[in-house]
Amino acid sequence: MTPIYLDYNATTPIDPAVREAMLPFLGEDFGNPSSAHAFGRAAREAVDKARTQVADLIGAHADEIVFTGGGSEASNHAIKGFVFPQLFGTMGAGRACLRDSLSGGFGARLRGLFRRSATSIHLVTSAVEHPATLRPLAFLNDLGCAATILPVDRLGVVDLDALRRALNKPTLLVSIMHSNNEVGTLQPIREIVKMAHAKGALVHTDAAQSLGKVEVNVEQLGVDLLTIAGHKLYAAKGVGALYVRRGVTLEPLIHGADHEIGRRAGTENVPYLVGLGVAAELARISLPAATGKLQVLRDRLEATLRDRLGDALVLNGHRELRLPNTLNVCFPNCVGSELLEKVPGIAASTGSACHEGRLSQSPVLSAMGVPTDIGKGAVRLSVGRFTTEDEIDRAADLLLAAGRG
Repeated sequence: MTPIYLDYNATTPIDPAVREAMLPFLGEDFGNPSSAHAFGRAAREAVDKARTQVADLIGAHADEIVFTGGGSEASNHAIKGFVFPQLFGTMGAGRACLRDSLSGGFGARLRGLFRRSATSIHLVTSAVEHPATLRPLAFLNDLGCAATILPVDRLGVVDLDALRRALNKPTLLVSIMHSNNEVGTLQPIREIVKMAHAKGALVHTDAAQSLGKVEVNVEQLGVDLLTIAGHKLYAAKGVGALYVRRGVTLEPLIHGADHEIGRRAGTENVPYLVGLGVAAELARISLPAATGKLQVLRDRLEATLRDRLGDALVLNGHRELRLPNTLNVCFPNCVGSELLEKVPGIAASTGSACHEGRLSQSPVLSAMGVPTDIGKGAVRLSVGRFTTEDEIDRAADLLLAAGRG
């Protein structure tokens, strides 16, 4: 029997309507969007339509959408693409400096140039970000930029007082996720934007987990850069987008021809972009009803578990300000990974694992201050568009039976 899928935060199945929209562009509509003939024009029109569909989902202009190879690329482009021009600009000779350093070997010489020029660049993020944000910042930190990592409270919410103190230092960019992929906590992005903009800093947010579950509007949030991942939105893996507010300039990560208005080189992945566009349109149309449906399913699962386990079941994340589909809980007297191994009929994720007798806890739960003896029992259960009430009830029974064993 197919396992009950409760891991929608890891990836979503491709919606049938998305798959159907992609198929012609894997067959007869194979043109290159840069070609001037009929095949190329059909592909270009499809890409333009997809760009508009993605923009409409987040309340943006079509020319503010840059298609990418996924959410990780989008976040890398937002962070490194914004910092690099500032970094090169402080070198005086700009790109000539880069060329000179390359001619003498990349290594230590280039890093030395960066370190001397990067000391005035300050970046801010949080301790619960996705690696696609934390690792680019660590890379820039290694080049000499200063990065402040903000703490979060027990609910996973960023400490705004810590942000206020961090912004006392001239800051280039603040990167805080819209919602957390593990516990679902929604961050106060509007307040973060107001504080950052008041100090002259731009704001990037990773909204990969939020889109299609809650409303995300770039004008209401006020963000300057926003990450989209197709496979969290019932589109294919390997496609995403970056919202870039008009007036914000980024250095391309991929240089070549002038695709994406010169912002990302490479022939467009037309079938996947078409799929992302349809997925975005479906998400826009389904809101806000989708939010309510997901919350009903999630709350049904939590209520069933809590009826049997009571307060011994520990909720991770904010009770109200969280994604409507996400339930991250610690089961008593269990190790989450071992619990899921006992239940092959459920596909879900865990916040801890035991390797060679040593228990490891997710960095997110650790940053939230969850004690290891409690956090070891963490399991993330995330519902989605195709989850049924019957699956919720069967999953609860299987988890409870495994927990007793």
